[in-house]
Amino acid sequence: MQVTVESTGKLERRMRVELPAERIEQEVKSRLKSVGRTAKLKGFRPGKVPPKVVKQRYGKQIREEVLSELMQKSYTDAVMQENLNPAGGPRIETEDGKDKDSFAYVATFEIMPKVELKDLDKIKVEIPEVTIGDEDMDDMLLRLRKQKATWESVDRKSKDGDKVVCDFTGTLKGEEFEGGKGTEVPVVLGSGQMLPDFEKGLLGVVAGDDKNIKVKFPKDYHAEDLNGKKVDFALKVHSVEEEILPPVDDKFAEMFEVAEGGIDRFMEDVKDNMRRESAQKLKGDVREQVMNGLLEKNPIDIPQTLKHQEAHTLQHDAMQRLGIEDNDKAPAIENFEEMAEKRVRLSLLVSQLINDQELKVDDDMVREHVEEMCAGYENAEDMVNMYLGNPQTVQQIQPAVLEQQAFDWLLENGKSSTKKVAFTEYMNP
Repeated sequence: MQVTVESTGKLERRMRVELPAERIEQEVKSRLKSVGRTAKLKGFRPGKVPPKVVKQRYGKQIREEVLSELMQKSYTDAVMQENLNPAGGPRIETEDGKDKDSFAYVATFEIMPKVELKDLDKIKVEIPEVTIGDEDMDDMLLRLRKQKATWESVDRKSKDGDKVVCDFTGTLKGEEFEGGKGTEVPVVLGSGQMLPDFEKGLLGVVAGDDKNIKVKFPKDYHAEDLNGKKVDFALKVHSVEEEILPPVDDKFAEMFEVAEGGIDRFMEDVKDNMRRESAQKLKGDVREQVMNGLLEKNPIDIPQTLKHQEAHTLQHDAMQRLGIEDNDKAPAIENFEEMAEKRVRLSLLVSQLINDQELKVDDDMVREHVEEMCAGYENAEDMVNMYLGNPQTVQQIQPAVLEQQAFDWLLENGKSSTKKVAFTEYMNP
């Protein structure tokens, strides 16, 4: 077997493999002989079919099988001989058989890049130190009170924060348009529920008012026929309602199913939830900083084969989330290419780090991971034991845990600083 390799791109290789024709002919003859022993053809006794007839009947099929198998085996042998690490399957083209003494084919494929990590100690991470002050608690309580708010009709002009219940009919150049009509629609002023001009037109109205307003649609509005257009709306106001917030007391706590401990217990639960929410967001934000730092310090070329595979995986996941079964209606593959490229780069870099640092799966971290997964269940402990007792499930979890260990290593060995930030500011930047 003769092998030559040339680079046709940063990661693409063109490998020519030449096999002696004698090797192929010997294998073909051997198989024809074997087939001849069992061949059953009309007019001949089993095993008595003349070799010439066997060759005429089965020769082409057997030759194709031999060539296919030899190409597969010789391709594997050749990449090992040349110390190549293909990123995916090859594109194989056979050469015209002008040379009767040999058979040759060309395999084109991409190889995995050689990754040499650097500047890992220079990755900078700013870790938010989230504080929960009185203002943060007041803001959270206000949100919770709004969830349980009631509305009462008032005999006055509407103002920001009020709910106005109205009918409306929109016309463009005197003609009604699709989606421009509503009956007894509740609009909370200042909520951004409707276009700014529409909500502004409802300020200062009272129950029973009839009013005409002009509303300008934004240029990027989803309905193209309304983009940037000024539209007339005829309004009829049914009622103006004021928001009534419940007082913060034991009864309020009961609204959130806190029966024991009253408002004090409720406040503790709220603060604990705020800590959990901020901790979860912080974990994701810090991880993102570390991974972006790793990418920035270590730019590498990636096989387009892997990028395309990842893009199709992301596309498939999106179709499942959106409930799309028809491939013709799938989101464009181009929408996923940037994320796919980032994920492939990260995967290669993290794999190299795990290999360089000889990281092994930490069983305690596997348990912690499973406990986090099951935290929301009533029978959490039983669920944890069920997961950990299933080797297949544990095997599926281990790669994520090992990746987390790589992330922890990078964070520990990089440059980190802390910055105090209030809960509300951090959660709602």
